[in-house]
Amino acid sequence: MLLEPLDLIVFIGYCCLIVGMGIFVSREKKGHVKDSKDYFLASKALPWWAVGASLIASNISAEQFIGMSGSGFAMGLAIATYEWMAAATLLVVAIFFLPVYIKKGIYTMPGFLLDRYDARVRTTMAVFWLLLYVLVNLTSVLYLGALSLNTILDIKLEYGIAGLALFAMVYSIYGGLKAVAWTDVVQVVFLIAGGLATTYLALNIVGSGDAWAGMSLLRQEVPGHFSMILEKGEMMIPDGQGGTRDAYLDLPGLSVLVGGMWIVNLSYWGFNQYITQRAMAAKNLNEAQLGIIFAGFIKLLMPLIVVIPGIAALVIVNGGTDLGFIQSMTDPMTGNIKPDRAYPTLLQLLPVGLKGLAFAALTAAIVSSLASMANSTSTIFTMDIYKQYIEKDASETKQVTVGRLAALVAFVVAALIAPALGTLDQAFQFIQEYTGFVSPGVFAIFFFGVFWKKTTSNAALTAAVLTIPLSTALKFSLPNLPFIDRMGVVFLIIAGLIIAISLYEGKGKDHPNSIEVNRELFKTSMTFKIGAIAISAIIAALYIIFW
Repeated sequence: MLLEPLDLIVFIGYCCLIVGMGIFVSREKKGHVKDSKDYFLASKALPWWAVGASLIASNISAEQFIGMSGSGFAMGLAIATYEWMAAATLLVVAIFFLPVYIKKGIYTMPGFLLDRYDARVRTTMAVFWLLLYVLVNLTSVLYLGALSLNTILDIKLEYGIAGLALFAMVYSIYGGLKAVAWTDVVQVVFLIAGGLATTYLALNIVGSGDAWAGMSLLRQEVPGHFSMILEKGEMMIPDGQGGTRDAYLDLPGLSVLVGGMWIVNLSYWGFNQYITQRAMAAKNLNEAQLGIIFAGFIKLLMPLIVVIPGIAALVIVNGGTDLGFIQSMTDPMTGNIKPDRAYPTLLQLLPVGLKGLAFAALTAAIVSSLASMANSTSTIFTMDIYKQYIEKDASETKQVTVGRLAALVAFVVAALIAPALGTLDQAFQFIQEYTGFVSPGVFAIFFFGVFWKKTTSNAALTAAVLTIPLSTALKFSLPNLPFIDRMGVVFLIIAGLIIAISLYEGKGKDHPNSIEVNRELFKTSMTFKIGAIAISAIIAALYIIFW
């Protein structure tokens, strides 16, 4: 299927706008040479609305549009817990962690670990993050984006991967975070407008021309898909091999509220370079915190954009009358219905003009995340590997050059690996599980590093080294343990080791690099407090309604 001329005009216009804007905002003023603060922290000049928009654009990608819609098709609204719990997590990060980062004036998360612990901890975690960003995050986003191009335009997977990588590289490698962050403001507009258009269409189809009736019909046709807290055996979902498995393994009951889901979200939103880098590039702490509030409100909206269309696609498939829709949902390799095809299939049904807008929204989500991940990969490599071990006295210009080369290499490696993900049934779950191999250790290192003065460097290093082996051992020894619960268990083991090693080694004394925290550090503005209360109330209401 090809886009109509009007759709092509909308889409090409979007591409030109993003590339042009990226190059424009990152141009070098006469007499000024781009330095590391310009390239890696956008000159620390982002206002709150740019911080919030960039946070969302960096976060919302093909893994949400394609992957989360696929999970919505398979297990329903329960997958929205990732979005709604993220909004709550953002408040915790804004109040308790962001003030510490900004006070320290750091560029990278490994840089914080150097300041709090030592070079060993910093380097170990820098290597982990580089591997995670390139081998899991960049790779999966490229694959899911190319899958959408394949479903919508019948573009070969390999060509789609190469095209998306090139698009993101055109403006992000040259301009750095400044180009990424300011184009993200535009990307978010496309992302939300196009996403809502697709949701409206999906509900319109289900409701036979009445979107509101379509929403009511969803709850009537698949009531089990509107349960937020899944019990064991409550829902069986496709396993990607033609069989089924228990959805509880992905979303284990109350653990999504009081267990491992907090580790997932705090690790991602609080200690993740390509997320925190946006907040650290804000004009000041208050602007950063207000940006996080803005992002939190958008996160509450995201399930309407990325989950509801997947549930609507299930109702259409169950109806059995739209054979073309069912054929598009079917994986040509296995002959099975593939949940991750739900969103691209819906895009094909949009009317002329809106199809171009929605396609631009999907592409915006993909390239903004690719650009963010590559920029943060280059930041960590340059500041925490190259500058520390290869050329300690590297000039500002050399650091920018190395950063650009590192981003280029990251794109190339991810593009070569991405086709191997073609066997996945729900890519969103793949991303969450394998990111979760590192998350328990990351969370423990930062949590104890900030809030327990006795935490020693050796204790943190132990946590960094053991998080992947412990997660791997539990995955294979306890295959029926949900991966979210597994993260909780690994965190408790690592926390116990950190406490024991620190007390034994430090003899009860505070670590010399411990952080002084006090009530003044965590003060927030009245505007932030009102926003935080509103977000908390909305989350509580959503869980009460859809429990």
